[in-house]
Amino acid sequence: MITSYACLDDTEVAIAAARAGADVVRGMYGGRLARVDKGAGDFATAADLAAEEAILGVIRAARPDDGMLGEEGGRQGAADSAREWLVDPLCGTLNYAVGNMLVAVNVALRGGSAAVADPFADEVFVTDGQSAWVRHEGSDTPLAPTPATRLVDLNLDPPFPGAPGFRAVDVLAHAGFAARFRPRVVSTSLALAWVAAGKRAAYLTDGGDLSGSVHFAAGIALCRAAGCVVTGIDGAPVGPQGRGLVVAADAETHGQLMSIIKGRG
Repeated sequence: MITSYACLDDTEVAIAAARAGADVVRGMYGGRLARVDKGAGDFATAADLAAEEAILGVIRAARPDDGMLGEEGGRQGAADSAREWLVDPLCGTLNYAVGNMLVAVNVALRGGSAAVADPFADEVFVTDGQSAWVRHEGSDTPLAPTPATRLVDLNLDPPFPGAPGFRAVDVLAHAGFAARFRPRVVSTSLALAWVAAGKRAAYLTDGGDLSGSVHFAAGIALCRAAGCVVTGIDGAPVGPQGRGLVVAADAETHGQLMSIIKGRG
């Protein structure tokens, strides 16, 4: 086990941090976990908190001068740093709390390297900002998006910032969607990693600017590096003033989804 992280580059730091969080998530799975109410029906478990601390511990050791933004603990570290790590220690808390293994651990350096770990498949989806791959059992395999599955993950969780003009749930009732795709619901960063890896054709969610979100930053970075088409639900680039997220394996799939969203499909 690596105990000194200072010699690692940013990509390996992201991997090490994501793995540290994944180890905690996997180790605490199935136990009775205390819950922390976050309001509006949301909550964190003891596993979320412990995983975040493990992740931040790696980042602190490797990059003590960097800032950090964790879902549970907020901003920490150097407040004036130009570099900031975005951490979602357990994406899919509700799944996890009821004994479902569809969860992920997200670590992203804003504008740089990122890693999404699947604690139960022992896979880490990685990007250095230029290319993307999955690390499994010590081997790295390039990510290769493909629309072949025709499976599209939709995030159906409220709130719906785009309502009444648009909600991802409304796509399910569209005849054009049913004719071309088959819906799936994962609602974790696994969905984005799976688009990059060719296990899903696309992913769709409502929302505002998700580029700096601890929930989405790592997955967006992965998909961009893998060559996916990444836009907002209005077809505009993801970023400030952005609206939601449409990630597709190829331009044709993206075009079909945009046509459905705009009611022309």
